[in-house]
Amino acid sequence: MGRIIGIDLGTTNSLVAFTDAETRQPRCLPDPQGRTLLPSVVSLDSAGAMVVGWPAWEGLLHQSQRSVYSVKRLMGRGVEDVQEELKLFPFRVAPDSQSVIKIELGEPGTAQKTLTPPEVSAFILRELKRRAEQFFGEEVTRAVITVPAYFNDAQRQATKDAGRIAGLEVERLVNEPTAASLAYGLDKHQRALIAVYDFGGGTFDISLLQLEEGLFKVLSTNGDTHLGGDDIDNLFAEKIGQEIQAQFGVKVSASPDLYQSLRRTLIAAKHELSQQDATTIRFKLEGKGEYTRALSREEFEGWIAPIVERTLGPCKRALRDAGLKPEQIDEVVLVGGSTRLPLVRRRVQELFGRKPHCELNPDEVVALGAAVQAHILEGGVTDMLLLDVTPLSLGIETMGGAVAKIIPRNATIPASASEMFTTYVDNQTGVDIQVVQGERELVKDCRSLARFTLKVPPQPAGLPRVEVKFLIDANGILSVAARDLRTGQEHTVEVKPSYGLSDDEVERMILESIEHAEVDFAATQLIGVRNDAETILRATTGALAGEQAQELSAEELRRIEAARAALQEAMGSDDHRLIRERLEELNQATHNLAELLMNTAVRAAVKGKRPDEVSL
Repeated sequence: MGRIIGIDLGTTNSLVAFTDAETRQPRCLPDPQGRTLLPSVVSLDSAGAMVVGWPAWEGLLHQSQRSVYSVKRLMGRGVEDVQEELKLFPFRVAPDSQSVIKIELGEPGTAQKTLTPPEVSAFILRELKRRAEQFFGEEVTRAVITVPAYFNDAQRQATKDAGRIAGLEVERLVNEPTAASLAYGLDKHQRALIAVYDFGGGTFDISLLQLEEGLFKVLSTNGDTHLGGDDIDNLFAEKIGQEIQAQFGVKVSASPDLYQSLRRTLIAAKHELSQQDATTIRFKLEGKGEYTRALSREEFEGWIAPIVERTLGPCKRALRDAGLKPEQIDEVVLVGGSTRLPLVRRRVQELFGRKPHCELNPDEVVALGAAVQAHILEGGVTDMLLLDVTPLSLGIETMGGAVAKIIPRNATIPASASEMFTTYVDNQTGVDIQVVQGERELVKDCRSLARFTLKVPPQPAGLPRVEVKFLIDANGILSVAARDLRTGQEHTVEVKPSYGLSDDEVERMILESIEHAEVDFAATQLIGVRNDAETILRATTGALAGEQAQELSAEELRRIEAARAALQEAMGSDDHRLIRERLEELNQATHNLAELLMNTAVRAAVKGKRPDEVSL
């Protein structure tokens, strides 16, 4: 059947992992530069080719309107759902977007493309698939993909569509908290109550799990698909943007490229404040000078405290739903890059009364857990079972627009349930059934998932007996069957959410991806190697201007200059292999120079320190 990989399709970064058959330990697969993270950014270059990951992330600075990021926040949602997010994104949404959001990339007169969120996610998944295939030396077509526990049916279906477009058979959608527990090896406990606090780039989840002799059961889950690290970054950018406008008269948000540049500067400052008590923000404004500001961790935490507090409400609701008190929780696990913030860790510890687990890289932990689940499905683990829950109640519309809930929130999946209904009007020839998802009591306040009609023979009101049966599979995807018990007439539908792609649309996207795969891959390789070449050319130029270059022989200098000139010439071509060869030649020629620079750096680092103050 082929191996199964584990994928964390994240808002900010995505990863792919597998479980080593010999060690039975999961690990994330790196790219050729040793980076496990793949930025969840997709860009359209000037030639019309799609660029994914690090090259696209770099492109955000100078072609932001041709780039898409944080697309996970748009998955399975309609335009009305994401009005606030769209105000902050540099890309445009097509005017004819209705059931599915359509993102327009490129300006008039240049190469343009219109993509749906599942298509954008498919480019990211395809890049991760390619990374795995290069590592294993074989085709990979099966995957476990993680999703936020609070993803609804439409968002889960959109994720499956993305996998299908990318050429992956999605064997299982796994809730991210469950994956995190697996990654930490908490299945080794005989019994435990585990809280998984997952604060990522675009979503927040809290899940309470019960572990008993290898059986993982999710007791309750809660969260907010509208809350994440992006909100912290946007708030940070808003605060600093207001200060820049007051001081320099420049409205940063009016320029997408300038806004992305500021956002990147502030994300770096946020990372620094996770490690130290203060930082200095410096941001250059073309022709206006430089904005400079000292910022303490205390002041920054004062800004973001309301966002962090918003995560604690769902935690308390999840505890209440599970009938638990904070002190009953045995283990607390932190997941997601936003949990690196000291304020987050303090507030979680205060709520649960115990220090949370944060030993593993919070960016990698979900992907590692997905790899464990993939290993279970491959048959590599036989003593463990995972039972997730449905995050929102499911039901049907009844007379007067009320909701009859058939499967309640936090029901263990796979799940099935049925209810009996009848007619309210004499001689009805059909029963209209609307399937809804949500916690409100009226249909108008819930999300409509599907609508269909069951034909029944004309009878007096109240006489027909119609059984409606709901079935949720292990991925959290719903199918509904309605049967007239008197006639045996039956209608079954696999629920296609209101905001979803049709089968024909998915098939078209798959064919397009296959048709353009070779061109897209070549373009990605070319951009990646050009970026690498520019980096090493800058580094070489700087090193040759330093005093270490004076220690080189004339022959070494000649070789470096020749290799540098050859690489610069190769960069004018579209042959990524030639550029890579010239890049390696320059690396070889500068080997001795790199050693001299390293020795100088080490001497500077240890200067004036006692031997016991130097850590190796």
